[in-house]
Amino acid sequence: MLRLANVTLPVLPLLCALSVAHGQVTDSGQAQNLPNASPIPSNAQRISKQTRYEIIRDFEAQLVYARTAFPMGTKGLRLKQGVITPNGEEMRQALSLWGPAIKPGDPAHISFVQIKDDHIHFEINGGPVHRKKWYQRLEVSGADGRPVTAAPSDPQANPHGSFVNIYFDKYVPEMTVQQVRELLYPVLDFNARNKEQAYLDTVPPKVKEAIQAHHVLVGMNQEMVLHAKGKPPRKVRERDGETQYEEWIYGEPPADVDFVRIVEDEVVRVETMRVGGEKIVRTEKEIVLPRPDRDKDNDKEAKKEPGERPAKAPSLRRPGEDSIDVPTPANGATPMPPPPPRGPDDKAPPPMPVPDGPEEFVKAR
Repeated sequence: MLRLANVTLPVLPLLCALSVAHGQVTDSGQAQNLPNASPIPSNAQRISKQTRYEIIRDFEAQLVYARTAFPMGTKGLRLKQGVITPNGEEMRQALSLWGPAIKPGDPAHISFVQIKDDHIHFEINGGPVHRKKWYQRLEVSGADGRPVTAAPSDPQANPHGSFVNIYFDKYVPEMTVQQVRELLYPVLDFNARNKEQAYLDTVPPKVKEAIQAHHVLVGMNQEMVLHAKGKPPRKVRERDGETQYEEWIYGEPPADVDFVRIVEDEVVRVETMRVGGEKIVRTEKEIVLPRPDRDKDNDKEAKKEPGERPAKAPSLRRPGEDSIDVPTPANGATPMPPPPPRGPDDKAPPPMPVPDGPEEFVKAR
């Protein structure tokens, strides 16, 4: 027994060192394996047939977590050298127009993998296009030889899926499965163990600490509040002047009660009622999230000149009429149209007298 103890004791520090080197311990106490694959050499050969099979076999039907939002539609995401396209304003427009297929932190199912000449195609949650089953391609004929038509299937009948393509310079090079995971790391997380851990990796450090402490900061969005406090037991919609807001209420007396006020997906006020009767109100922003879409609109309005004509102003011209030959007066007044031509028998109407006051105006009428 003594010999066994002398052998096993030196092994324990070695095992601990290996576990620390293999993963990084997060604040929640869970180990997170970071991508540590070697980079793909620039002179790598074209991918072999065996490697194709290994990548398809490893990634198809795998459940991962999203690190970014995937818009619905047939455009999907494009990933090249770690840069995601679309991004910024183009991404926000796609999400507003089509809606998100997957949000950051949501589980994503890789349903189809296809390796083409210069990119690898990964379909998420069935992809944007509905694929026919094998039995949907069968043709059945009746007694008279006429084919029996089945119910028509819409090729766009799967609006919930999306995809991501990894592009390379010339061709898809020879690589390992771990290297492919490292290339997908900006959009997909293969190391997160749950949805909460995957979402915390996508937010700023201050927001991450607040969510882990179940604390709401002024400036958070609704998604952050849901991860920090969960779904509110009660919601109240009110109006403060011209501003409409929602009050999310957490807790019930005699415990502490939090009132979280949200205006346009942003927390603007947090009020906490303590058990002893103390009232704490926070209205100053504690976290500033990037809102370039709103800032960009404000910059456009500020740079717009007072007399500048809108780009798509309403007009009475017919389609195809050119406005170049239309004279523009110097004072900006709209010119009166010329009178219609009269024939030789037409007589000009007498001029309308100009009234000098209310009584003259009544007489003129």
